[in-house]
Amino acid sequence: MSERQARPASKAEPSDPLRVWFRFIRLSRRVTAAVAAELRELGLSIPQFDVLSTLSEQEGLTQQELAARLYVTKGNVSGLIDRLVEAGLVERRSIPGDRRSHALHLTTAGAQVAARGIAAQAAYVTRTLGRLGEADLRDFEELVVKWRELARADAAG
Repeated sequence: MSERQARPASKAEPSDPLRVWFRFIRLSRRVTAAVAAELRELGLSIPQFDVLSTLSEQEGLTQQELAARLYVTKGNVSGLIDRLVEAGLVERRSIPGDRRSHALHLTTAGAQVAARGIAAQAAYVTRTLGRLGEADLRDFEELVVKWRELARADAAG
């Protein structure tokens, strides 16, 4: 990495949104890869962990509801759920009055794996983002929220 890439822009240099964008994307890839490596030690992929952690927050979701929460298609979730059911981590339960949908629930083993994955993720965040000072963290969160709102407005057209 060159010195220019390694050092942050000085206060005298104008901010370049494209440069910030690339840094953000590279950071996202780096932290995703780091967390993925920790999840692999638990036998999970990131998408599998996303399912387990979402169900640990709210069990009883249908595949369609889960897909909407994860911003993926129902088809993508279907294959993930099939593999997690086969692994004994998730179970499908009938919904009274609805013969087409099933409620998704963690098994005891699934809840344990989800908890270990959440703990691994929390430990990584503590080792990295958690080392920022309170003011920096608050400023960073504010900027991320502002950017999210701009992205939502752009998507809404």
